[in-house]
Amino acid sequence: METNAGSTTTRTLGRSGIEVSALGFGCWAIGGEWQAADGQPLGWGRVDDEESVRAIRRALDLGVTFFDTADTYGAGHSERLLGRALGKRRADVVVATKWGNVFDERTRTLTGSDDSPAYVRRALTDSLRRLDTDYVDLYQFHLSDADPERAARLREVCEELVREGLIRAYAWSTDDPARAAVFAEGPHCAAVQHALNVLNDAPEMLRLCEDAGLASVNRSPLAMGLLTGKHTDGRAPEAGDIRSRPPAWLQGFGDGSGADPGWLARVEALRDVLTGDGRTLAQGALAWLWARSPRTVPIPGFRSVAQAEQNAGALDKGPLSARQMAEVERVLGR
Repeated sequence: METNAGSTTTRTLGRSGIEVSALGFGCWAIGGEWQAADGQPLGWGRVDDEESVRAIRRALDLGVTFFDTADTYGAGHSERLLGRALGKRRADVVVATKWGNVFDERTRTLTGSDDSPAYVRRALTDSLRRLDTDYVDLYQFHLSDADPERAARLREVCEELVREGLIRAYAWSTDDPARAAVFAEGPHCAAVQHALNVLNDAPEMLRLCEDAGLASVNRSPLAMGLLTGKHTDGRAPEAGDIRSRPPAWLQGFGDGSGADPGWLARVEALRDVLTGDGRTLAQGALAWLWARSPRTVPIPGFRSVAQAEQNAGALDKGPLSARQMAEVERVLGR
């Protein structure tokens, strides 16, 4: 496995020229509770909005300049909260949001999806209002398995939005390199958002990012919390947390009764190498991502000032060394 740490504190979003902190913050969790039409939890449980605002502002003070959200997180609540927290500091940060899902803000319920070209503008107008801004830096298509031919039409709409100054760049949030390549054909496509962490590598997607000049924005960089070391007590996640009724794509939490023992065993096997050089387990997992490719921008979630401080603290420690990366591969048998 090739490794290349790149800059330890900043990265560029692909070919856009937009500079961001090497660590972004994912704003899914701070959206609070929301659900699918069948009652399936889609949030991370209860949140304290005032603590979330304090955490965002603390992250800014610690050098985090990239915040990733989506219109559907908390059925609009995450966007509203992020816009409120940023306030007059909006120009100091890079804001990414997403479209493609349809939801009811009043009931906080996901009601469907819409991959039509007409919906892109409606969704963006609503996001701009909730974020209290007149432009989005990175606009991301949120339907990971959408039809590639229809996505090509959406790519052209995004190019129009760039020309109009409503967005600066765009991306697809998908784990399929072939789909990501469709968006990559657009001159203002800057990234692909995809799952990547030390337990779940994505060499084909990283290869595409390198070949196409895209940034690799990493969701689930801490494996939905498994790489924080907080799920070792066998307790089930609280009601309202998506991990309490995990959908098929959510790995590591079995039937929702708690973290999967097999996954926890892999985390424990990695603990010594990831916590070397005074890092916490989470900081080591982020350091692995930076060493994995010069294009990675992990976006761990957060719900408190303490979590913001710990995650941001990883920036000062930088990427894992080549020796540590080799040890990770040895431990995992890859």
